[in-house]
Amino acid sequence: ITEKKAAEVQLVRAADDLRKLIDTVNVPIFGIDTTCGVNEWNQKAAEILGWSKEEATGKHFVTNFVHAKFASRIRQVLEDALQACDTVNFEAEFISKSGAIVVMLITTTYRHSITSHPSSVICVGQDMTELKRAEEARMKFEAERAQFMSHMCHELRTPLNGVI
Repeated sequence: ITEKKAAEVQLVRAADDLRKLIDTVNVPIFGIDTTCGVNEWNQKAAEILGWSKEEATGKHFVTNFVHAKFASRIRQVLEDALQACDTVNFEAEFISKSGAIVVMLITTTYRHSITSHPSSVICVGQDMTELKRAEEARMKFEAERAQFMSHMCHELRTPLNGVI
């Protein structure tokens, strides 16, 4: 009985350590049940999307947090995860509490129930919003620079057009 009790205590400690890790890690982590309800929401998810764990828990993940243009694809990714088919680095847009668009790379996997069947999905995200904005700004700058250079080359080749 003592060995069994020690094993139970060790199991509880390990579960508590994992819970702390999930809650404090520096990436957003969401847990979604089989009905698409949020059942896990760590501190980073709360920071990035603006909803506290208490506000997010129980809400429909796709309807409340995913941008409409990604809703069907996210549903498919979640269904795949429940069929034990993980998805790695799927880019999707989410809507924050303030209405801002947040771009994330999402990796999904399933969690086992007591019967060893997938019972929920765990999503680990990486906030790509600033990187996407920087990339869009760089592309805009490159297009404007190319247009400017084209005009300059034309003007240098035909300098008297303005006089004539």
